[in-house]
Amino acid sequence: MPEVEVGRVNDFFARPVVAGIALTGTLKVGDKIHIKGHTTDLELTIESMQINNVNVTEGKAGDAIGVKVPDRVRPGDHVYKVT
Repeated sequence: MPEVEVGRVNDFFARPVVAGIALTGTLKVGDKIHIKGHTTDLELTIESMQINNVNVTEGKAGDAIGVKVPDRVRPGDHVYKVT
């Protein structure tokens, strides 16, 4: 499936397991994403996202969003939307 880069991980929190993502494109709740990096390779469907600790349904270029992830991700990892 084609993938489009929509941002980069810029932060990671262990509790809860959340990736901070700086968006360069649009992401919505329900989108499938692929986070890929030097040692990271995971796919997930976004079940919720937050901007400044407020739940939102969509983020766009320039936004910094938080997304729950099933495993550790690292700053600099690329975030792709699976279309």
